Amino acid sequence: MNKGELVDAVADKSNITKKEADAIISATIETIMEAVSSDNKVTLVGFGSFEPRVRMAREGRNPKTNEKMVIPETTVPAFSAGKAFKDKVSPNKA
Repeated sequence: MNKGELVDAVADKSNITKKEADAIISATIETIMEAVSSDNKVTLVGFGSFEPRVRMAREGRNPKTNEKMVIPETTVPAFSAGKAFKDKVSPNKA
């Protein structure tokens, strides 16, 4: 599903126009990105959490020259699925 299909699905489920759904989805994504880039965690109970994580510096190799190099420390966005989301994707069969 791409963003256009998501907009269509949200508009249908919530009985709003596609233009309104697109504005809401865009604002939500932008707000999450701003919060995480400002070193904050965003938690949507049942869905999951978005947070910045530090990836430590490590040694790597240049694939062309096979030369050793240091890959610097960096901060990356991370998502952890919530329990309800995990259960929806992979329900227990027990």
